[in-house]
Amino acid sequence: MSQTTPVATLIEEATKDIPGWSPLDQLLTLFTLAYTSADLPGDILELGSWCGRSAVALGMAAKLSGKTKVYCVDLFPEKNDWFRNKDGTYSFAVNINGRVVGAYGEQTVWAEPYERDISPVYERFAGIFDAFSTSMSNNGLSDLVVPIKGDLTSFSKVAPEGFQVRLAFIDGDHSFEAVSNDIALVERFLLPGGWICFDDAFSSYSGVDRAIETHILASGRYEYCQQMNRKLFVARRR
Repeated sequence: MSQTTPVATLIEEATKDIPGWSPLDQLLTLFTLAYTSADLPGDILELGSWCGRSAVALGMAAKLSGKTKVYCVDLFPEKNDWFRNKDGTYSFAVNINGRVVGAYGEQTVWAEPYERDISPVYERFAGIFDAFSTSMSNNGLSDLVVPIKGDLTSFSKVAPEGFQVRLAFIDGDHSFEAVSNDIALVERFLLPGGWICFDDAFSSYSGVDRAIETHILASGRYEYCQQMNRKLFVARRR
């Protein structure tokens, strides 16, 4: 990474061709938090990676800070995992070790954004996992970023021995039950002083908002709560 080129410029260049929805300002915020929390010993955990836009930003920070790995947990759906609902919207379901895990159940994907943003990915790449792997390879991050097909329930069963997290980025299923479960699983690994970033917080997903209010804001276990557009950052009390 260049010592003179602004980080925002480097992130913009690295992610310009990666399909996804996280804008540059939020990627820069993720990078900054990942880099400035490097004094903590744990790794970085991302839930919901899609084609790797945010994973590249986190991986760049890990590369600069040294030693840290980024574990990216995603369902990485294949094209035939998607199905059209009766109202014309789209959802998908993936088989993880004999367990069917669905996504976009409560708030489905309308046909227009599906055709515009999602379907073209399968024309450009062999699948979402291939798109993600290409993003990491193109940016020299394959040795630092570890993609894992599954959800946090399946990952928690195969996590490395002694696994600890200094930063977790939660952007999985947005239902209240799913986010509540993700919080509980992340807390098993999150170090004191470690951070959680929630995507789509206090925007248009009531399940995300209610889970944060119930398990984070009302718990007394977190501090330094800060909203950045659609992302909310909180630190676990030391």
